[in-house]
Amino acid sequence: MTTDTSPKNNGFKIEIICSQAEIDALGSALDELATAIAAFEIVPGGDWRLEAYCTEEPSEAEVTAALGIELVKRGFRILPLPAVDWLAENRKSFPAQDLGRFYIYGSHITEPIPVNRIGLLVEAATAFGSGEHPTTRLCLAAIVSDHKRWRRVPRVVDIGTGSGILSLALARLGCGRRSPPIIASDIDHQSVLVAADNAKLNRVGARIGFVTAAGYGHRLIRRHAPYDLIVSNILARPLCRLAPDLARHLALGGRVILSGLLVAQEAQVIAAHRTQGLALVSRQRRDGWSALVFKRRGG
Repeated sequence: MTTDTSPKNNGFKIEIICSQAEIDALGSALDELATAIAAFEIVPGGDWRLEAYCTEEPSEAEVTAALGIELVKRGFRILPLPAVDWLAENRKSFPAQDLGRFYIYGSHITEPIPVNRIGLLVEAATAFGSGEHPTTRLCLAAIVSDHKRWRRVPRVVDIGTGSGILSLALARLGCGRRSPPIIASDIDHQSVLVAADNAKLNRVGARIGFVTAAGYGHRLIRRHAPYDLIVSNILARPLCRLAPDLARHLALGGRVILSGLLVAQEAQVIAAHRTQGLALVSRQRRDGWSALVFKRRGG
């Protein structure tokens, strides 16, 4: 696979300084304009910086209309993202990640894998997921906390796989050894190609079936349902929207690991899944982000 890595304009961002309590409302308001939204704590216990990333430059009028009278009082800035070869920069600044049971590294890392670690070779690329983001770490921690269970899990689906890290981790723990393989999907076809390459690099390509799909819509995902384990590290709004589909594809006694949500968004994600008959088993938090584990009773 070849990827165009030449420097190019990377779009624009809408930047707003806000309180943690305002993040969810601001993110929801900008959802239609943005392709991705992130929030960063500036000072512990103080202000946050919300960044909404846009492919095309939005006008001030568009942002004002999206925010409405109350939210626009906070003020905002529209800034261009620099024309940088992010892929090359990522490779240079992508250190190995020692994440408890897993050791995530790129091919530029020459040091040996530490003893008692499972090595995951993941190249910095155009797909989301290098092990550095808190949501990826939270999902891996949730996987590790019950890893003996996953070895016995025959049916697994990873919705929004990105670079494939979660599927790689599950495969290295023993999932997908027997039919059916782990099914990993992403709405972005480029991410699917990257994830498939990473699976080959880690010699688990035969244990993971990659598909390009929105949610649970692919025939391969429907064919292998119901699933004993569903993992999905995306965003709070699509997690809530997909909750009914998730419940339809989850086996009795099955478990779910969800992330991509802020701590402030936990309540809405929990409510959406409890409505579908799922019980919250545990939650983990890191740097303002959250991961939730649910279970369907029975089985």
